[in-house]
Amino acid sequence: MAELVDIYQSVASEGHGLYKDKGSRFISFAYPVESLDEVKEKIDALRKEYHDARHRCYAYRIGCDGSLFRANDDGEPSSSAGKPILGQIDSAGLSDVLVVVVRYFGGIKLGVPGLIHAYRTAAADALLSAGSRTKTACRNYRISFDYISTNDVMKLVKDLSLSILRQEFGEECVIEAAVRLTAEGILKEKVANISSCRLEEL
Repeated sequence: MAELVDIYQSVASEGHGLYKDKGSRFISFAYPVESLDEVKEKIDALRKEYHDARHRCYAYRIGCDGSLFRANDDGEPSSSAGKPILGQIDSAGLSDVLVVVVRYFGGIKLGVPGLIHAYRTAAADALLSAGSRTKTACRNYRISFDYISTNDVMKLVKDLSLSILRQEFGEECVIEAAVRLTAEGILKEKVANISSCRLEEL
């Protein structure tokens, strides 16, 4: 069984790039994204802003294991746009990223090799501009417990370096926290050993 990894690289911020060839302009954008809703939102916004462009090609990869991905040629010859864009995301070892390249046609056809070079170069430019950062994949949990178990639960929070999202202390206490994927097993084990403590994934 493969070892679980919860640390990965993504873009640090939004990035932009530009490549020109034979009158065609390739304007590129790199965005940090974590869901398909965010991907759709960014693409829709660019479609509106650059409604007069010939093509808006894109690729994305999402998740700490990068298992959610897509490459779209948006009318360009098959594998001449989306695939080279995705190739740049992969060669940079990134995930949780969307790259869109908007093309204004200059009147002269570039041919498939020319298109591949153009989309690859524009994508690389946007990714370079965006920079990179290390991300830790987490899952959110709710820990419910009786007040008498507060010390044990707070020690658990400290030992596992849980990131607290919300906490409430009364007769019944609740802590909602982000848990690293590699710490989930230990958390479940330790919670089971604390009296009146219940764990629920959010």
